[in-house]
Amino acid sequence: MSTTAIAKRLNSALTLQRAAYHAQPNPDFTSRQQDLKALERFVRDHMEDIVQAIQADYGHRSRHETLMTDIMPVLGTIADALKHLRTWMKPQKRAVDRVVFGMASNTVIPQPLGVIGVIVPWNFPLNLTLVPMVAIFAAGNRAMVKMSENSRHLTRLLMEKMPAYLPTDKLQFFEETGGVGPEFSRLKFDHLLFTGSSATGRSVMANAASNLCPVTLELGGSSPAIIADDFSLKTAAERILYVKFLNAGQICTTVNHVYVPRGKVEEFARLAQDILPQRYASIESTDYTSIIDERAFNRIVGLLQDAKKRRAKVIQLIPGKPWDEATRKIAPHIVLNAPKGSALMQQEIFGPVLPIVPYDDVSEVIDQINAGARPLALYPFSNQKAWVNHLLDHVMSGGVSVNDALLHVGQHDLPFGGVGESGMGHYHGIEGFHNFSKLRPVFNQARVSAVKLLFPPYGLVADKMLAFLLR
Repeated sequence: MSTTAIAKRLNSALTLQRAAYHAQPNPDFTSRQQDLKALERFVRDHMEDIVQAIQADYGHRSRHETLMTDIMPVLGTIADALKHLRTWMKPQKRAVDRVVFGMASNTVIPQPLGVIGVIVPWNFPLNLTLVPMVAIFAAGNRAMVKMSENSRHLTRLLMEKMPAYLPTDKLQFFEETGGVGPEFSRLKFDHLLFTGSSATGRSVMANAASNLCPVTLELGGSSPAIIADDFSLKTAAERILYVKFLNAGQICTTVNHVYVPRGKVEEFARLAQDILPQRYASIESTDYTSIIDERAFNRIVGLLQDAKKRRAKVIQLIPGKPWDEATRKIAPHIVLNAPKGSALMQQEIFGPVLPIVPYDDVSEVIDQINAGARPLALYPFSNQKAWVNHLLDHVMSGGVSVNDALLHVGQHDLPFGGVGESGMGHYHGIEGFHNFSKLRPVFNQARVSAVKLLFPPYGLVADKMLAFLLR
């Protein structure tokens, strides 16, 4: 399909949704509640279809990981929104300057923005489609969604089945067939949410700027874990290694690398070699997920090979083959002594490879992190509140989990979002509702107001009033 034809099709869909928005610009509580329940019904009715579609898109994706990371978060987010929706929708009363404005009143009314564009990545394709949709629909909006080229089976399932639950003037999906993404990001949406790489995020933001379309960007961010000397190394290893190799490391908020006290690096390596074989017998395990495509597979293998060439110590954590091109599976690895200039230490890894970085003093860690882009997440491990608070004060990140990793993302009442190069804007919970709403200030003037004392021609009364106000 030509670029002109793609643009025409997308604009036609936007026109349809825009007309539907103008016909019902501010859906009531019942309408929004019905939209959220329709999403829930879709997920419950097609749970097995969703699992199979994501499995087909990955080549192999652990069934349990799809249930835990794609389906559970969606259902939990819907339940939380239904619980709080009526409260979120209520106008907020705000203070009034009584001296000048007498009995006037101020309110802030959350109202729908209109039509929201959503660009979805492949790594958690249902989660990162429908969790934002909960906030979008709770706020009373409509949505158009551009799916990833690596999520073709799930995209076709959504395109085929969702219209029975929500009409296309409320929610419509688009498959990436080549050239759709750039045209999609150029549409005159009322807000655009993009989740993906920083490089693509820059292009999306530039395209949206031509329409002055506000954007929420959820990008990558090389999130570090830092283990303090006082914390149980075994407990930290168990938790970090679980998160790191979940979805074969293909998570934007996973642990990209871990800082370990210098004297404990070898012990951490021994623990890793003990823990991982208990979880995965080999890369053939049905619990272990494939790398999404050949390009990503080759990139990660290249990182390992480059680290070896640079004399880093590369340790495979489970028996058998280190990788298999046919299934696109790469065994979990840790890497010791990776040079700072190696590709492994310069890129967001986004795969099952964990560099271990020794440190002597936490100030070194702070300096190293702050020398780079602000991370999407920060994972300090310590039982000393002062130590943790020192890190929180001196290292900025999108979010934080203390003494674990990733779990802040799954908390419905915490905002999720990056900072700096790891993103901008928030969603989840009430912050998501606000993100996709116009918080509209409304001033209601009283019958009697002191403002008339400031009408020109200015004279003694105005002088006295201003003197009083400026005292």
